[in-house]
Amino acid sequence: MLGLMQQWPLLCHKILDHAATQHPNREVVSRSVEGPIVRTTFSQIHLRACKVAQLFAREGYQPGDRIATLAWNTANHIEAWYGIMGMGGVYHTLNPRLFPDQIAWIMNHAQDRALFTDLTFMPLVEKLAPAIPSLKKIIVLTDGAHLPQTSLPNVVAYEDWLKEADGDFTWHNCNGDENTAAGMCYTSGTTGDPKGVLYSHRSNVLHAMMASMPDAMGISSRDVVLPVVPMFHANAWGLGQSGPMVGAKMVMPGGKMDGASIYELLDTEKVTFSAAVPTVWLMLLQYLEETGKKLPYMKKVVIGGSACPRVMVQKFQDNYDVEVIHAWGMTEMSPLGSLCSLKAEYADLSGEAKLDVQQTQGHAPFGVEMKVTDDENNPRPWDGKTFGRLKVRGPAVARAYYGGAGADQFDEENWFDTGDVAHINPEGYMQITDRAKDVIKSGGEWISTIDLENLAVAHPDVAEAAVIGIAHPRWDERPLLVVVKKPGKEPTREDLLSFMEGKIAKWWMPDDVTFVDEIPHTATGKIQKITLRERFKDYQLPTA
Repeated sequence: MLGLMQQWPLLCHKILDHAATQHPNREVVSRSVEGPIVRTTFSQIHLRACKVAQLFAREGYQPGDRIATLAWNTANHIEAWYGIMGMGGVYHTLNPRLFPDQIAWIMNHAQDRALFTDLTFMPLVEKLAPAIPSLKKIIVLTDGAHLPQTSLPNVVAYEDWLKEADGDFTWHNCNGDENTAAGMCYTSGTTGDPKGVLYSHRSNVLHAMMASMPDAMGISSRDVVLPVVPMFHANAWGLGQSGPMVGAKMVMPGGKMDGASIYELLDTEKVTFSAAVPTVWLMLLQYLEETGKKLPYMKKVVIGGSACPRVMVQKFQDNYDVEVIHAWGMTEMSPLGSLCSLKAEYADLSGEAKLDVQQTQGHAPFGVEMKVTDDENNPRPWDGKTFGRLKVRGPAVARAYYGGAGADQFDEENWFDTGDVAHINPEGYMQITDRAKDVIKSGGEWISTIDLENLAVAHPDVAEAAVIGIAHPRWDERPLLVVVKKPGKEPTREDLLSFMEGKIAKWWMPDDVTFVDEIPHTATGKIQKITLRERFKDYQLPTA
């Protein structure tokens, strides 16, 4: 027997319809690439997204066409997203921090037919466009007065282009199928070629609902949301959909991510919620400490992308009364996989005990199932100690990569092998201990590089730290701690080892410490350990 409920496919443009109907005058504020702060509303964004869809349809673009975006977080970028989907197309966010050859490879693999770009990236587009045969149109997110001279064909200024439409357009209904492709994002490709993740309308809408739940991001129409995490990092962690879904005021930071610029928006727009990777918050905290400024409006920050140092959580909460939600996810998960809100069992914790819980990546929201297994796929116990390979599944988790790459990461029961090593405690709190390729195997036992890095960063003279495994004649591998000093500070090897002693198991202690001017990062801000391992491949440990 089937239920007698209406068929109402979960299509992304319905999110924008809802925002324009229920929250028409809610502001979306952007720091424009040209400089000034620009203000608009959800009703205006809806109208302009309709114009985008109308123009694409008029110019012969077809449902399923991939339309790329190479742009910062602005209202124009949101309009482009929803306009692309409303035409039946697939938005494809490009990460400008990748190498140009990688971006060209990705665009050709996706066969992008048009590109939205900001002025910032026009020199890059000049180099890329001739290498993308499928590319038929370039739309620069500016007006005619700011459009640069270019030798490229079919380049238009966004504002001039929009004047050619009136917005009288009915969204493409995807033939009523919510499983129709809506968006595309490629992994950063640190090992091998990047892999394409193809989101559906259904997965995007369900993920936005999951992200908005109280024990996830917990945003509402009363919030002012600043997505510092870029839209090209897995949908700005879903905020490009969940923000309009709940009717939150959106503050879009454009291309200025330094501490002073972020603080200006936090303060002038009275932001209550934000999300970004630890490096951004490190810059903000340094700015706050240098200036003595406070965060009177901020209530919550979500920190993910890489492990959040304990000291960062402590500073936000103790010095600025801002709740920290440590999060974990992947492009393949749309991207949220877990968030560290406090369940009833932990609600009364404080001090160090609370920080112990907040060091974990948290628990899975409804819509994400997870398990840890050994290398033979046998389940590992949820005891908070036993490491294993972390595997996930759910309605917003990929079941394959675009084009069929990486098939060995998906099994017949839809479990996706994340490549992370983790343990889960009896209350369901998961903690990443390493990437499978980064974990140090010493004498047959695993050592978590992430735990060592977080401990090292807690030292007051350390700006950043990384840990890699170095070959050892007796133990196979032993940890080497790589440190960037804070400006004006001169910690020694002995200072750091003394600081760490007694806080971790003795056999986890690094065998040596080396100091560098800079630690390499991937295009998504993660420590590039493959580069460090190559650099230190001939390093001789004193214990060897």
